[in-house]
Amino acid sequence: MIGATLVALVAVIHFAILLMEMVLWETPRVRSIFRTTPDFAAATRVLAANQGLYNGFLAAGLVLALIQGLPGPGQGLALFILACVIVAGLYGAATVGRRILYVQAAPALLALGAVLAEV
Repeated sequence: MIGATLVALVAVIHFAILLMEMVLWETPRVRSIFRTTPDFAAATRVLAANQGLYNGFLAAGLVLALIQGLPGPGQGLALFILACVIVAGLYGAATVGRRILYVQAAPALLALGAVLAEV
C-alpha cells in the first residue's frame, strides 16, 4: 500500500511537470518556479513542451504499473520507470540545479524502496 501510494505521488509530480512545461510554461507562476525570464520562457517554450511530454510518459508508465497491480504484475514496470526518474533527477540535479534532486529523484527513490520492500 505504501509503495503504491508513493508511486502515485511520483506520477502526480510528473503530470504536474507536464502541465507546467507544456501548458503553463510562460505564466508568471511557472516562470517563478523554474526561475526563467519572460524572454527565455518564450524562446524555450517548444523545448519545455518536449520535456513535458517526456515527463508525461514517465507518469503514464507509473499509472500503468498501478493499474497492473502493486505489489504484483506492475512491479517490474514501476521499478523501471522509477529508476528512469531517479537517473533523470540525478542528471538534472548535476546539470541544472540541486532542487531537482529533492523534487524528482528523492520521491522516486523512496517509492522504489517501498515497492522493493513489498515483495
